[in-house]
Amino acid sequence: MNTELRKILEKQHYAIVGEHSGVKLCHWMRQSLLFNRECYKQTFYGIESHRCLQMTPVINQCTQMCLFCWRHQDFTEKYLEKFDDPKYILDKAIEAQRRLITGFKGDARCDQTKWGEANEPNMVACSLSGEPTLYPKLGDFFEECHKRGMTTFLVTNGTNPEALKNLDPLPKQLYVSVVAPNKEVYKKICSPLISDGWEKLNQTLELLPSLDTRTVIRHTLVQGWNMDCKYTKEYAKLDEKASPLFIEPKGYVFVGSSRKRMNLSNMPSHDNVRDFGKKLAESLGYELTMEKPDSRVVLLTSDPKATRIVK
Repeated sequence: MNTELRKILEKQHYAIVGEHSGVKLCHWMRQSLLFNRECYKQTFYGIESHRCLQMTPVINQCTQMCLFCWRHQDFTEKYLEKFDDPKYILDKAIEAQRRLITGFKGDARCDQTKWGEANEPNMVACSLSGEPTLYPKLGDFFEECHKRGMTTFLVTNGTNPEALKNLDPLPKQLYVSVVAPNKEVYKKICSPLISDGWEKLNQTLELLPSLDTRTVIRHTLVQGWNMDCKYTKEYAKLDEKASPLFIEPKGYVFVGSSRKRMNLSNMPSHDNVRDFGKKLAESLGYELTMEKPDSRVVLLTSDPKATRIVK
């Protein structure tokens, strides 16, 4: 890893794992340990915020330079030439998380029972930075997680359908980020580093119904960029293609390095997100079943009777 990049990331409280992976404490880890507040994934899917390991196997490799992304992007690479062993990454990621939460134990507000549990994470959110499907041994990594009884979430930008098609095992829940209703908006807001990113994303959406795992489409909504009411029908066509169990319209948050590229006005209110979700649900025949105002997110589902809890 580039030495300058490593210094920047460590200053931003990333723990670097091996040559290309990383861990960073989620905002909701702190909220859970100190204030007993839960993230929307706990509300929606039953995972425990304080036992979630937020990590990435490719901290600096991505196929897009999205304007709303919170991460530092100056050194982005499109490929991973040499890579670490999956077991090594998981072991060291857990060790890194334990180091990062050490200081919470001495805080009088910290729930000591939760702190002890946080040292034994049972959930891996493979989503922190970069495009995780660029790690060639991602299936082996998930297999190692599952051997240890850990739940796995994968968030992908959908530009690597070949990797998803061959991924074995699949994560327990697979998110595909669809942040543009059409190719024109996609090019502007996602700044793809590959020429056929939009086409690859659509291939992924077509692939999704055949994958034997829980699927979610996430629409990151940026005011003034991709959430105009006129786009609702275009999003609905993309979602119909993917036929996900869940859809998460979620508001962009003005944090991290995105503040260099966006303005506070680009962050929609929860009411804006809910209105968008309602219109999208009506277009698709989905139901808006839950919401989490402090995360500016709503949950739509095609099957209200299906269990939301990840096992």
